[in-house]
Amino acid sequence: MKINALLIAVISLSLFACKKNNNTSYEDSSEVVELTSQELAEKGKKTMENKCYLCHNPSSSEKNRVGPPMAAIKARYLQDASTKEEFVNSIWHFVEKPTKDKAKLKGAVKRFGVMPYQKYSQEEIEAIAHFMYEYKIEEPEWFGEHWEKNHGGEYGQKGKEWNAEEQEKDLASIGLEYAKSTKAQLRKNLMGAMQKEGVIHALEFCNVRAMPLTDSMATVHNANIKRVSDRNRNPENKASEKETKYIKSFNKQIKNREEPSPIVEQNGDQTNFYYPIVTNDMCLKCHGEVGKQIEQKTYDKILKFYPEDKAIGYDVNQVRGIWSIEFEEKQ
Repeated sequence: MKINALLIAVISLSLFACKKNNNTSYEDSSEVVELTSQELAEKGKKTMENKCYLCHNPSSSEKNRVGPPMAAIKARYLQDASTKEEFVNSIWHFVEKPTKDKAKLKGAVKRFGVMPYQKYSQEEIEAIAHFMYEYKIEEPEWFGEHWEKNHGGEYGQKGKEWNAEEQEKDLASIGLEYAKSTKAQLRKNLMGAMQKEGVIHALEFCNVRAMPLTDSMATVHNANIKRVSDRNRNPENKASEKETKYIKSFNKQIKNREEPSPIVEQNGDQTNFYYPIVTNDMCLKCHGEVGKQIEQKTYDKILKFYPEDKAIGYDVNQVRGIWSIEFEEKQ
């Protein structure tokens, strides 16, 4: 009886300490890390900008979007959530396995289709949802008027202002900005081609337009921007020996469920930046298994364009290649 009483007392004290510290457990590479509310928000903000903004970027125009802005997602989920816990759980419920039935933004699904499945961890999504709930997030200039027109009532985003000090962008952040903006441009055009006439038309687009679009973004950023792979489709995208080594390194991180960190090398004023290109469901329509995700007629067209193609046989959440970007530090 004394042992049981002592055990109960220890458990009670532990629970009290957890509540008092207001920390959140976050699983990271098999280790459980205790994050404060601020740290969790910082992680959620960074993850949202690095991953979600590829399709949900607030700077994209209303006409040329490939997905609803994150502000729309926040506003819609808040309508049904009376608590933060409900808000966070509801977002994870959808992202865990997106389906038309589970989608709350019916108009967005009608326009853009169901969000492709991507292998996010629950901890990543909970961090993003935590930041969305607690803080005001960036929104397009047109969004407030759009929301009031389509949903009624005066729009005002809930949450605190993000008061983190604005710091000068480091070289990794600059490289990520170049990679994300180029990927967003490619994805917007690819999704448009696919929605217009299907996978074959999208494949033809990639063959003709992917390299020029990448080059145009390189001109915009005054940088040399390449997508390279150890299992390349286009011979011009073949990775060098050093780039292949980095691909293997990123592959190892992804397999271990680690958040990949950009590789940055400096030589005087010149910077070389490397970051993984990770597959999702949409990628597999042209990079999955023949006869499974890739239809035979699609593969026949691939071989017509690229007789020595090596870029098939992938599954979701695998490293298909890397961004290899060279730029000079801005003065």
